[in-house]
Amino acid sequence: MNSKQLFKRLMRYSLRYWYAFAVATIAMSVAAASETAFPALMKILMDEGFAEKSDFPLWWAPAGIIAVFFSRGVATFISNYTMYWMSHNVLRDIRTDLYQKILYLPTTYFDNITAGALIAKLISDVQLVLTTATNVVTTLIRDTMVLIGLVGWLLWINWQLTLVLLSIVPVLAYLTQQFSRRMRAVSRNYLRTVSEMTGNVEQTIAGHRVLKTYNAQAAEQVRFETINTEHRAQGLRLAIASALQAPTTQLIAAVGVAVVVTIALSQTRAGENTIGDFLSFITAMIMMLNPLRHLADVNSQLQRGLAAAEGLFSLIDEKTEPIAKSGYGASVSGDITFKGVTFAYEGRPDPALRNLSFTLPTGGSYAFVGASGSGKTSIISLIPRLYDPQSGTILIGARDIRSMDLHELRMSIALVSQDPILFNGTIEENIRIANQNATAGQLSEAVIGANFENVISALPDGIKTRVGDRGVKLSGGQRQKVSIARAFLKDAPILILDEATSSLDNDSEREIQRSIDRLREGRTTLIIAHRLSTVVSCDRIYVIEAGAVRCFGTHQQLLASDSVYRSLYSKESGVS
Repeated sequence: MNSKQLFKRLMRYSLRYWYAFAVATIAMSVAAASETAFPALMKILMDEGFAEKSDFPLWWAPAGIIAVFFSRGVATFISNYTMYWMSHNVLRDIRTDLYQKILYLPTTYFDNITAGALIAKLISDVQLVLTTATNVVTTLIRDTMVLIGLVGWLLWINWQLTLVLLSIVPVLAYLTQQFSRRMRAVSRNYLRTVSEMTGNVEQTIAGHRVLKTYNAQAAEQVRFETINTEHRAQGLRLAIASALQAPTTQLIAAVGVAVVVTIALSQTRAGENTIGDFLSFITAMIMMLNPLRHLADVNSQLQRGLAAAEGLFSLIDEKTEPIAKSGYGASVSGDITFKGVTFAYEGRPDPALRNLSFTLPTGGSYAFVGASGSGKTSIISLIPRLYDPQSGTILIGARDIRSMDLHELRMSIALVSQDPILFNGTIEENIRIANQNATAGQLSEAVIGANFENVISALPDGIKTRVGDRGVKLSGGQRQKVSIARAFLKDAPILILDEATSSLDNDSEREIQRSIDRLREGRTTLIIAHRLSTVVSCDRIYVIEAGAVRCFGTHQQLLASDSVYRSLYSKESGVS
């Protein structure tokens, strides 16, 4: 996407607030007109006010000066405030679009990007776009208007000299184009290092306990210093590219001004111009240097903003999952059938699942066991369509899940995982993730179903207790009970248990297992487990090996018929 396309796309956000943009443009026009009025005032003063035996009113000069600067001040305030008001609305809108995009990006996207890179786009990159939407647009409009007004006045005073002055414009345009290319490339690298640094800090904060336990702070410090040094280097390249443009532009402009001043002095001495003409021309010409400098400086801001916008719009243009419907409608149920399913993760040569076929009758409980990396987690990731298989079909009832609305499909599935994800809110807010419209009675039933009511009642703020970042203020068993309460509140016909008790101690495991047993009643339950003692009562156990079903049956059938299952069970139970 080139600069023109990026800028036009940014402007589409701004034009949502066209009325504010119109007010700001009118105010900037007034400010620009006041700039042009000043050299015109100087001509009148020199030719009329300082002439011998002049009857020029003394009050006119101070009144004119005050009026010019007062009108410029009021117009500048209105334009600046209106532009900032508009740009902060644009900032909000872009962040809203980005956040919605992040919510509906497919799981495969998150597999290939760090959280820090996404955070950098949402926070710092959007802030750069805000600068583009305010400083750059304001400068382009205001200072361009000032230049047009001043050039018009110069043409009126002396069109020959003005044409000499304008001859340097093509040179300045060429230099600006060359600087733009360099600035854009350097800005991309600079933003890349910002993303890397944000990602590194995010990982350090999330993993601070591991770093402390393993005394790995020094190694992590070296990693950060490497990224920080690269960030500094890119920042210096950006500073050099930005700093060179303004003095280069000003030097070329100064050469043009010097030529014009020389010619103007010669014309004045020859009597071709009045003193007022000369002073007014020189004043207007000098006043042009300030907006020229602003326009030269704005290019570096513009290129940084466009580099940031390029990354933002590439994210906004990413293909998303279909946006789920609002509300909590009926879910689907029926037998779960895999027909010849083959699935491979992006970037991995070997399939995680190979031509997998089985049927899980509705209402039963089914366990998937096997060594790490055998494909168990891949199976349960395909059912809610976190991923789609490369070939084969998955059915619920008689319906291919790819033909279902994602909201409808996922409404039929509840998940309790090994490491439940809690958000930095209250216990109630974390449970209500399963159903925002649940009544107080439904919420209470979910808490009781999870055997969580005694724990909650003992807390000072009860169900309004804040859990901290990732639930850090709760124990492992308490976090798991929040996850189970979510599943009760969702009341979905399909339940997925992903090693739900493997990280708990024996006492907590027994307590959580009782809650899970209640949760499983009347639901089709899929269980991923390393502890085979938790799945011995399942209707059917599937032994997964290298992405395929090695064998299946009840616990007793597998003990009698399969050496791999027997070996797994023996290692856990200590029975030879």
